[in-house]
Amino acid sequence: MIVASRRGKGLQAARYALLVLLSVLFLLPFYVLVRNAFASNKLITAPRWRWSPDQVNLDNLRALFAQDNVGMVPALWHSAVMALSQTTLTVLISLLAGYALARYDNRLSRILLGFTLFTLMVPASVTFIPMFVMTAQLGWIDSFRGLVVPGMFSAFATYMFRQSFLGFPADLEEAAMIDGANPWTTFWHVVAPNSLGIVGAVGTITFIGSWNAFLWPLLVARENTRTVQVTLSQFMTSQGVNYPVLFTGALVAIIPVVGVFLFLQRYLVEGVETSGMK
Repeated sequence: MIVASRRGKGLQAARYALLVLLSVLFLLPFYVLVRNAFASNKLITAPRWRWSPDQVNLDNLRALFAQDNVGMVPALWHSAVMALSQTTLTVLISLLAGYALARYDNRLSRILLGFTLFTLMVPASVTFIPMFVMTAQLGWIDSFRGLVVPGMFSAFATYMFRQSFLGFPADLEEAAMIDGANPWTTFWHVVAPNSLGIVGAVGTITFIGSWNAFLWPLLVARENTRTVQVTLSQFMTSQGVNYPVLFTGALVAIIPVVGVFLFLQRYLVEGVETSGMK
């Protein structure tokens, strides 16, 4: 018994040590980002690594927002509008589509589910050219419609909602219908309020993906709708890279994402569990 107890404690200590090591490796890039955001260009490009700068350099932050030709403040606003709009539309459309695929089990719904899953196998970059052509023909270049509408449907979000609704107790819906509620009322007053976990999970994933999007905004956005990710790329030119301002801009850009993730992380875990995704 004593040997078994010691062995169990040893395994537990090994697990904790492994978790600490993985946590350090995970947080190391964030430390480098913060360190370089408040360091000088000489320190960043120095051949010898130093864990901390001699003094905190706030000039990088002032230089980031002082460059009128870059427009960091409008870029943050454009990214916020795009991410919030796309998240709202994606959650709404995927919520309805996932519920329909889960509750109406017939040949048509199975075919639609197959097509939905098939789109997950197609790389997103393959569809950029036809989507860009359609967006240009509609006159949506350099507009929020061009940024948001092409990406407002998510096959992954639809599938997650479907998996979650498959485990939703149908007795609650039947009880509401017995009381006289129609399917539309039952969905919005019974199903949706009891699915906040998966809604929060899908919303978090969608917001982070939309905020970090680069290729599609690079194609569609211009002066009036340039997002923060595209704006950061302007600090990397053929003449050189402005490392201090670039790292400072990256630090500013991830603050909303980290805030959303910390606020909704419990919904993310709960939503993944209830959706049946392992």
